[in-house]
Amino acid sequence: MPGLIEVKNASRVYTMGTRTLYALRDVSLQIERGEFVAVVGPSGSGKSTLLNLVGGIDKPTRGEVWVDGTRIDAMDENALAKFRRNHIGIVFQFFQLLPTLTALENVTLPMELRGDAGKLRRPRAEQMLARVGLGARMTQLPGELSGGEQQRVAIARALVNDPPILLADEPTGNLDSANAEGIITILRELADAGKTILLITHEANLARAAHRTILMRDGEIVGQPFPIVAAKH
Repeated sequence: MPGLIEVKNASRVYTMGTRTLYALRDVSLQIERGEFVAVVGPSGSGKSTLLNLVGGIDKPTRGEVWVDGTRIDAMDENALAKFRRNHIGIVFQFFQLLPTLTALENVTLPMELRGDAGKLRRPRAEQMLARVGLGARMTQLPGELSGGEQQRVAIARALVNDPPILLADEPTGNLDSANAEGIITILRELADAGKTILLITHEANLARAAHRTILMRDGEIVGQPFPIVAAKH
């Protein structure tokens, strides 16, 4: 059976003058529905490039990327944007919140882009912010929130359209240990609830929260440094 996410013999090649740089080399990966998979490896190993391919942010030079039965690397930009809004939520290391919008308005934005009815947006956004522990901070601007709170807003924004897949690129990279542990707890709870998560991290504690851990080096998948735990469905 095909996985919810399938990367098939994907390479990502960049040309810099006379030099050819392989960010990914013939990578194949399958992630089942409900799995929490962490990808670890040194800087420049291809972790973020892999996540960008799965998220439709970038396309492979060669190979294929399938998400929920759809080959996304063959889609045009408009179709891909629509598909991503409904199927994929993305959390970045640097939050990427709009600084002039409140936490509530930031979380509401994906529903506006999807064209959801106005009366549905606020209750859903409030529900998601409460789920990540920010029910009392909805009217604050990003600059009035701590780093951990901003990342929680970013997670709520990524989940508000209820995508089956959550991609997280170093989500604790800018946080202190206490706030990082809070984000780890949220990701574990989401995985336990059946969300499919692909996580990029260099932190062992965060990687160990996953059901399966993959090690990358020099653009290739080279092994699994931590034991696999059976995925919860």
